[in-house]
Amino acid sequence: VLFQIFDAFKPRLHDSNSKVNQVALEALHKMIPVLKDHLSPVINMLIPAIVDNNLNSKNPGIYAAATNVIQALCQHLDASLLLQPFCTKAQFLSGKAKQDLTEKLA
Repeated sequence: VLFQIFDAFKPRLHDSNSKVNQVALEALHKMIPVLKDHLSPVINMLIPAIVDNNLNSKNPGIYAAATNVIQALCQHLDASLLLQPFCTKAQFLSGKAKQDLTEKLA
């Protein structure tokens, strides 16, 4: 069931409408403390959806929401679940997103 929910939710994290994109990130931020480590099966799907475009967004609301989601993941999930997906994404990012994710890894 979790896969079905996040398969439907994930495209909203890439939505071309910036308001939809931002609200999806804000909703995810609220879900993380509730779901915590139950997110482990979908974390490899979620991290690219959160990071791609959103951490390098020129829209300050989207960037802030993406940063808040990354922070919530770090706070509420076991670090071992995040290490591999963060490392994988950090290798291929550029700009502010690479810097932000590298700082989280450190």
